[in-house]
Amino acid sequence: MSLMLAEIAEQPAALEKTLKEEQPKYAALTRTLAGKDIDLIVLVARGSSDNAALFGRYLIEVSTGIPVSLAAPSVYTLYNANLDLSRSLVVGVSQSGEGADINLVLESAKASGALTLAITNEAESSMAKLADETLLIHAGRERSVAATKTYSGQMLHFYLLTRALGGADPGISSIPDLVAKAHELASDIRELVERYVFMENCVVVGRGVNYGNSYELALKLMETCYVVAERFSTADFFHGPLAVVERRFPVIMFAPSGVTKASSLELLAKLKDLHADCLSITNDPDVAAASPRSVQLEADIDEFLTPIPFIVPAQLFAAYLSAAKGLDPDAPRSLSKVTITV
Repeated sequence: MSLMLAEIAEQPAALEKTLKEEQPKYAALTRTLAGKDIDLIVLVARGSSDNAALFGRYLIEVSTGIPVSLAAPSVYTLYNANLDLSRSLVVGVSQSGEGADINLVLESAKASGALTLAITNEAESSMAKLADETLLIHAGRERSVAATKTYSGQMLHFYLLTRALGGADPGISSIPDLVAKAHELASDIRELVERYVFMENCVVVGRGVNYGNSYELALKLMETCYVVAERFSTADFFHGPLAVVERRFPVIMFAPSGVTKASSLELLAKLKDLHADCLSITNDPDVAAASPRSVQLEADIDEFLTPIPFIVPAQLFAAYLSAAKGLDPDAPRSLSKVTITV
């Protein structure tokens, strides 16, 4: 078994431990945030962490009404801009906590008067020492280059942070169990990937709270399977990119029940007309029926709780496809676990 597959399987326990260990910290953070006049939240990340932040943006904005910006670190590191973030909450997201550009943004934001948080898997990292408060992912060391358990741990922290900011709790405590049930689909997914062994290009689509997952699966396919994977919003895909689709072109879709269902069904109908090869990760029976192939999770999962359990079949798909292609998902060519950019 690859390290990637082993770490995918560790996610329920890691999420459960994170919920338990970080509860006192979030109780204090809730009180701190209540005393702050915050009118902007800035999320700073790269790679998989940036995909988790994209999810966090949707969740926080929808749940709290506070505008969220995804920082462009080059604004600070290359252009030396000085931004006034005195009424902002700035959150750095990094599994290693050693991203030089992420930490520089946090340092600059702190100097301008922002409250800074770090979401990381490494308690002794540079980021943890720099931020006003550190929110830890209790996942243990992640050894595979492809992030899995730290990605889901980062998303879990965005649920907890949203609640600390006054947002509703959609059922955060149920997430570890939902992830465990999603992992039970592993054997089905292992059989499914045989159809895609010779896939060289594909598109991954998602919308709303699952938009970040479309970026994450595309990244996993690129780094572990060397598949050229583009990612789009289900809505944006109609605005030009649809032209790339031809007969048997692979399209992978995150398509939960909820407010994005109608656009998913609309896209599936169009893709059927084009004879595309569609695979849906869904918990909606109508979406599954409209998809040539689907991975079906439990129907009663609230849309706002789908992102973490939905990414598990996607991670498994990438890990099994990499192995089926004769590749090593734990050691992608040209990559290392910690990437330093400025």
